[in-house]
Amino acid sequence: MTDAQNLSRRLFLGASAAGLAGRSALAEMADLPHHKPTAKRIIYLFQSGGPSQLESFDYKPKLKDVFKQDLPESVRQGQRLTTMSASQSSFPMVPSKFSFAQHGKSGAWVSELFPHTAKIVDDLTFIKSMHTDQINHDPAVTFFQTGFQIAGRPSIGAWIAYGLGSENQNLPGFIVLISPGQGGSGQPLYDRLWGAGFLPSKYQGVKFRSIGDPVLYLKDPEGITRDDRRAYLDTLGALNQVQYEQNGDPETQARIAQYEMAFRMQASVPELTDISKEPESTFKLYGEDARKPGTFAANCLLARRLAERGVRFIQLFHRDWDHHGGLPKGMPARAKETDQAGAALVADLKQRGLLDDTLVVWGGEFGRTVYCQGRLTEDDYGRDHHPRCFTIWMAGGGMRPGTTFGSTDDFSYNITENPVDVHDLHATLLHTLGVDHTKLTYKFQGRHFRLTDVHGKVVKAVLA
Repeated sequence: MTDAQNLSRRLFLGASAAGLAGRSALAEMADLPHHKPTAKRIIYLFQSGGPSQLESFDYKPKLKDVFKQDLPESVRQGQRLTTMSASQSSFPMVPSKFSFAQHGKSGAWVSELFPHTAKIVDDLTFIKSMHTDQINHDPAVTFFQTGFQIAGRPSIGAWIAYGLGSENQNLPGFIVLISPGQGGSGQPLYDRLWGAGFLPSKYQGVKFRSIGDPVLYLKDPEGITRDDRRAYLDTLGALNQVQYEQNGDPETQARIAQYEMAFRMQASVPELTDISKEPESTFKLYGEDARKPGTFAANCLLARRLAERGVRFIQLFHRDWDHHGGLPKGMPARAKETDQAGAALVADLKQRGLLDDTLVVWGGEFGRTVYCQGRLTEDDYGRDHHPRCFTIWMAGGGMRPGTTFGSTDDFSYNITENPVDVHDLHATLLHTLGVDHTKLTYKFQGRHFRLTDVHGKVVKAVLA
């Protein structure tokens, strides 16, 4: 077979595959939403590193009576440990150094580290029985973002953008904002965590930067006018269309769409990120850090502005919650960076009438152990990774406010009631958007994939 024949064969097969995939996708998307949605958009406040449930929302008063006692085997039940603490000769239990109190009409228990969150507990739905299969950071974060522990699958935001698109044609349907904890460490975050995987690349998350232009190449080169850019894109689009008609590669159309989105973002993003017209009351609510680009507070304010403009999925990552040691110093610092702004976002959305159709989610990739990792003293301790149980909270978007779902034992080590896994959470998030998680699929390499794989059930008890 000649080189020309080989090329023709590859183009034919590529066009056929693209055409079939395209028709399949159109058929699957035709009946969306599958039911009446309670949310139009999601803001996910991902606390990367695994914040301790024992120092935040899962109050365990009986631990004060077992300080330094070894974790009973009847509680551990032979469950696996990380390599960081598996070699310890003992597993001394340690109660939280911080006090808890009940708040609101719901009587939710909240640590003293989260005074602002304590004020909005009646707007929150706590799930204290989250669990995951992954015990280390990278697979655990990947699992939360994609429904699978190995890299390569589409992220949840990409799935939602693929299924529902954006309400604003001048902004992407999926935007990512990252803030570093001021402790200066934290697990790395990779672009694949908000990637499109095997979906068309136009559905991947767009990461906004905190230094310089929020998006790279937002400004035209010197000497290029807006009309020049428009003429350039028209010509480039025509050439790309010719290429698409020749080989049927859907990525060619994705490229055209992304060029056009970039052109529109040159006008929409500067206006979006200009907070100079926000009143002083905004910065009193979110805190002074909201004036500093790249902080969690500034990103929460941007998240509200993105929600107002119809962005479908907004994901904030805040790093440095990984407290294997020095937790009594590290945990208060992370809480101080995030507590006021996270609570302000919920309150701000509520006062603007946006909370009813915006779902806000707060949580990390796993929790922390009741036993101390490393050296334990009266004033200092650390906690290892704990996938068996941890706490998240949600607000708005059809959730049942003032509710706590699920419970754990006296050691916050095992779930005693209503377990919720990552697939269940994903199914529930999609449900609020009007999407049946079993029907949002994409055919790839001969198989129909979905975010929840072959698992997941909607947690109906947390829905209003």
